[in-house]
Amino acid sequence: MLQLNNPANADLIVNINGKLVHRDEAGVSPFDSSVQNGDAVWEGLRLYQGRIFKLEEHLDRLRRSAGLLQYEGMASDKQLIDELKRTLDANQMTDSVHIRLTVSRGVKYTSGLDPRVNTKGCSFFILAEHKAPVYDKSGLVLHTAKTRRPFANVLNQHIHSCNQLTSILAKMEATAAGADDALMLDTEGNLAETNATHVFLVRNGVVQTSTTRACPEGITRMTILELCRQHDIPFEVRDIPEEEIHQADEVFCTGTMGETAPVIRIDNTTFNGGQPGPVTSRLGGLYSEVTATEGTIVTTNAS
Repeated sequence: MLQLNNPANADLIVNINGKLVHRDEAGVSPFDSSVQNGDAVWEGLRLYQGRIFKLEEHLDRLRRSAGLLQYEGMASDKQLIDELKRTLDANQMTDSVHIRLTVSRGVKYTSGLDPRVNTKGCSFFILAEHKAPVYDKSGLVLHTAKTRRPFANVLNQHIHSCNQLTSILAKMEATAAGADDALMLDTEGNLAETNATHVFLVRNGVVQTSTTRACPEGITRMTILELCRQHDIPFEVRDIPEEEIHQADEVFCTGTMGETAPVIRIDNTTFNGGQPGPVTSRLGGLYSEVTATEGTIVTTNAS
């Protein structure tokens, strides 16, 4: 699954610490922690008809990630929301937009990874793109990567970090195998996530997903579990050994950039005859219903 260049994004206006500039003129200091050490956290947001879905939940997760890294001088939620609005207005965006909101530890006065050389507070960057959900709804093919997701005693996955080297390595494995994305296990051999999304299984009508011991607490993941509760769809959150993944009736992925997407094959195992399954389709429909009606208004012509 290769994202193609969208000509509509050729003249994007991006937001660098409150300064609106053309994408080709945007600059981040080489002394910024995001450049120096990948020391930054981020959220992916999606705009539906002038509303950002689950904005408060995303900002809460962003602030938790920053707190785990002991950032100081981070912009307030109000300031970030105001800057999101400015960025969307500058691009005249109202729908089918994906936004990457990044906060770094900020600018250092000299190179190095000691946080004590950061003295100016946090930096923030807002990139809004015209981007429909990126996954093929007819189904994805995954390849099980050798690269594993670590637990918190190695790197706390609840820090939604811009340092994504494990994901990049796993994605490279998947690409070499001719797959769309990589299925990633934790260091004990249980399901973690893909290189970019959370993973759900369906077996005997029960929706199952991994714990968050080795993956982030996803906002779309949370929404799917809420929909299961609301609509009396049985579900389990537990450690899922690799062999149980291949015994599933259905598999699907979730994430803000791709919403919900069926998985039709993992390695040599095909699910539901290579077609999206009924529970997957039902939850995808329910998710579309809530994104069509809920969210925080951030543009003047929201519907």
